[in-house]
Amino acid sequence: MVTVDVEEERKEIIRRYRKLLRKAKPFLKDNDAKLIKKAFYTSLEAHRGMRRKSGEPYIYHPLEVAQICVDEIGLGTTSIVAALLHDVVEDTEIELDEIEKDFGPKVAKITDGLTKISGVFDHGSSQQAENFRKMLLTLSEDVRVILVKLADRLHNMRTLDSMPRHKQLKIISETIYLYAPLAHRLGLYVIKSELEDLWLKYTEPEVYNEVAAKIDESKISRNRFIRSFLNPVLDEMNKSGLKYEFKGRPKSIHSIWNKMKKQNIPFEEVYDLFAIRITLDTDKETEKAICWHVYSIVTDFYKPNPDRLRDWISTPKANGYESLHTTVMSKTGKWVEVQIRTKRMDEIAEKGYAAHWKYKDSPSGSHESGLEQWISHVREMLEQNDTNAIEFVDDFRANLFNDEVFVFTPKGELKTLPYGATALDFAFDIHTEVGAKCLGAKVNNKLVPINHELKNGDQVEILTSSKQKPNEDWLRFAVTSKAKSKIKDTLKESKKESAIDGKEIVKRKLKQMKVPFDGDVANQLRAFFDEKTVTDFYYKVGKGLIDPSEIKKYKDLKTDKIKSERPRKSDRAFIDDIKKVGTSEKDILLIGEDMDRVDYKLSKCCNPIPGDDVFGFVTVNEGIKVHRTTCPNAPELLSNHGNRVVKSKWMSQQQTSFLAHMRIIGTDRVGLIRDVTDIISRELKVNMRSMTIDTETGIFDGHIMLYVNSTKHLDQLIKKLEKVPGVMKVTRHDESSQNDE
Repeated sequence: MVTVDVEEERKEIIRRYRKLLRKAKPFLKDNDAKLIKKAFYTSLEAHRGMRRKSGEPYIYHPLEVAQICVDEIGLGTTSIVAALLHDVVEDTEIELDEIEKDFGPKVAKITDGLTKISGVFDHGSSQQAENFRKMLLTLSEDVRVILVKLADRLHNMRTLDSMPRHKQLKIISETIYLYAPLAHRLGLYVIKSELEDLWLKYTEPEVYNEVAAKIDESKISRNRFIRSFLNPVLDEMNKSGLKYEFKGRPKSIHSIWNKMKKQNIPFEEVYDLFAIRITLDTDKETEKAICWHVYSIVTDFYKPNPDRLRDWISTPKANGYESLHTTVMSKTGKWVEVQIRTKRMDEIAEKGYAAHWKYKDSPSGSHESGLEQWISHVREMLEQNDTNAIEFVDDFRANLFNDEVFVFTPKGELKTLPYGATALDFAFDIHTEVGAKCLGAKVNNKLVPINHELKNGDQVEILTSSKQKPNEDWLRFAVTSKAKSKIKDTLKESKKESAIDGKEIVKRKLKQMKVPFDGDVANQLRAFFDEKTVTDFYYKVGKGLIDPSEIKKYKDLKTDKIKSERPRKSDRAFIDDIKKVGTSEKDILLIGEDMDRVDYKLSKCCNPIPGDDVFGFVTVNEGIKVHRTTCPNAPELLSNHGNRVVKSKWMSQQQTSFLAHMRIIGTDRVGLIRDVTDIISRELKVNMRSMTIDTETGIFDGHIMLYVNSTKHLDQLIKKLEKVPGVMKVTRHDESSQNDE
């Protein structure tokens, strides 16, 4: 048992509180310090005796969240107070009305937005999705709720070591699926990068440690190279009397790993491992001209890559990011990315949305409107609050994509839309009525269909017709959440009318058959025709997709057949039932809190094998499916359906074969295929299911499906194959994604 030094802990709590006050001091006004003190002591008292999984006093957490709000996001007193109190309503006896009485309505609103919903949820819904929607409802009134939540999530990710593995998986999946893209959308690049890095650390620790070690190893040579590269540039800037700072910033571990994975290259071949940032100290009026002046100095010494110039000063990103990026060729033959920006731009790039308020009184620029426009889109989306929570989260997430396209109206007004947006998205962005009646468009004076994908610089004129109306197909090529939600609204209205007609038809048919009509009968009919909801059943009858004469077959069924169509059980009951099923000798996976042997299926989207880090997922129709934690579908499944995830762990490995997919790349030569197949079939006695070979201009690219016993067996095979002359790279390859929900 660990002994706790209470006095030392008390001193540490006070030290952390004083550190918070010191950091906040520059912007405190009037009674701010007293309010923060009151919030601290309220939280300290409310969480008295509570400890985190690490064994530390719980109060450390709200103090650290408040510290992140000040230090890393640049928030003020209201956010500090909300951060200190963010868990008290959820975890202690204190009620929300007490928070409002003591700290005011703004703090109460933010605290409410951060308090999870409790209670029972309908089948098909998700508590995680409902909580996220609730938080976003508050975001529409006060953006600080999401900023405090990001600070809370960042601290939880930093202290994830003490959590059990299944909890880690749930938290990291929510983070990569929702919170990292949200941090990016709000311009919090530093927080976004750290969240992504921490996700990688807990998903693929070996990969994370390897990349981190290599970045560290290259630090000395990197710094030497940066000094040599910058010397002539800085001399010239000094002659011009420019005030500046510079630093060489390595790319995040996650972004380097992403490049390695996408381009299938080793660490050493990633050319843009770091960027050089030049930050200028200048007035708002002259900053654009000064940035271009520095660009001309850099390109006087180094040849730029014309395809890699990014001017986010003239046209800032939708999240407010402003900077001038160029990639130039150094004297040593390496490409180097140079970022040129001012102090104001740098603060907005580092602290995102919060920094905008600091510069709000400065001469207005387009950098604010993009972010404000996005917030107003979120507000519009939240007004359509009748969608399923999971659908809502998916729509919202679709609006967080990183890239944008900049297009113009016929009058030259700039519109920013997500990458991949179509003429239809543009139409809905102008006005709901224009979108609903959109017949096509003229893009750069050429007629195009409504599903035409827009490109940067396009000038778009929408063509409408009073006879046009949305249909189901429109949802396939609408990208923005605004367009999707408006199309769904129109379709729902249409569906509602057809469902009313269908209900009347069903009533008449049942009356003819002398069957009394009530809710139970309607639900039995829904089950008989295998529809998700009674409304879906009525709609299909109303549309003529279900022939009313088919209802007679329902009447002819025996009573026990009707009874067999029971509503689905709860996930917990479902798992309990599965545990009762006898398991065969080949079962080698332990599942659930009790680590029992239960029936399961291996998911085809990631083909797990013994030794992989895995989790079980309770599907609607196919029992428990086992996924690798690195499965492409894992973030979505764990984010939206954490309550359906069960712990899974391989026990002692038996000689059972599992299908794995391997990719071999090398230089083509006579006998290479024979050497590869000899090692697989003869030396390691592995059975192959299929092998496809593609050779082009002397490069050999082979895909092999084979049966292995475990990850250890697969690693052994990969090491052997890598030694074959001509083989350059052997990797385990995942199949394409398919959702098991």
